[in-house]
Amino acid sequence: MRAAVVKEANKPLVVDEMPDPTPGPDDAVLKVEAAGICRSDWHGWQGDWKWIGLGLELPAILGHEFGGEIVELGKNVTGFSVGDKVTAPFHHGCGGCEFCVAGRPNLCAYVSVYGFAGMDGAYAQYLLVTNARSNLIKLPEGVGATSAAALGCRYMTGYHAVARGRTEPGEWVAVQGAGGVGLSAIQTAVAVGAQVIAVDIADDKLEKARETGAVAVVNSKTQDVGEAIKEITGGGAHVGIDALGIQETITNSISGLRKGGRHVQVGLTGADEQGIAQVPIDAVTASEIEILGSFGNPQPKYSGLLALVAQGRLDPQPLIEREVGLGDVNDVFSNMSAFTTKGFNIITTF
Repeated sequence: MRAAVVKEANKPLVVDEMPDPTPGPDDAVLKVEAAGICRSDWHGWQGDWKWIGLGLELPAILGHEFGGEIVELGKNVTGFSVGDKVTAPFHHGCGGCEFCVAGRPNLCAYVSVYGFAGMDGAYAQYLLVTNARSNLIKLPEGVGATSAAALGCRYMTGYHAVARGRTEPGEWVAVQGAGGVGLSAIQTAVAVGAQVIAVDIADDKLEKARETGAVAVVNSKTQDVGEAIKEITGGGAHVGIDALGIQETITNSISGLRKGGRHVQVGLTGADEQGIAQVPIDAVTASEIEILGSFGNPQPKYSGLLALVAQGRLDPQPLIEREVGLGDVNDVFSNMSAFTTKGFNIITTF
């Protein structure tokens, strides 16, 4: 099979011939029809995230956002058939630990992520999904492979973040970062009836956020984010979502909350923070602010997400910047390094 392979960190990926995957009795092989190019993949390519056990084992095939068709199925896999159109969460669960059994497979004791730590991803013609029955999700009518790829990390992550923040209709939600996860969170928050403020450093991304449903925007290069949010909302946001994971956006999210607000941390940090960030802990204490982590979206919660997409209440398509081929991944990574991507870039030609 053809695949885009990372052979050296921060060096161009090479489109190469790799062995086709072979399923075991509990596994499935998908023909990949669409694979999202996510900033998480960029982080892995940069050599980040070794501090949380998500470094790359080279050579590596990245890609954890995908939609495709089952072409081979292990003998023990029930509930699915060859020819089914499917996707899966980026966080792969074992299906048997206490967290998987409790319906929280995103917290699986043995969680793995496609493309990281030796697990092949979807920048390839074919993808192996182990423990298929616990991880695969059938796509409903009207949800195609490109939408599934958009859902596979950024969209489902934004959806879960809004849920983790216990967002209610009419509440103010301030989203730090108007990239893929941020735009997905904005659209989801709007769908549940919230009023959304988007924060970014780029005016074109803020304009995209307005098109996605944000009622107000703040440019963090030219404005004091906390003060601007409090002025717009009359006291502060009820929910702050940090989609970037840098010290500045973490601080800005918390400082823009009203008393009793909820800060949802979605973005994982990069090389500067390496997992450690400061928080204004006295303000957190005195204002009874909650700090909530949010990782992916549990498989049992996918039905609600897919239903909203099938009904047209959530629409990933406007967030797709362009469709590309395997050989274009390096160009997209270069744009990510320059922070010039707008929305999703998805591989559809293999």
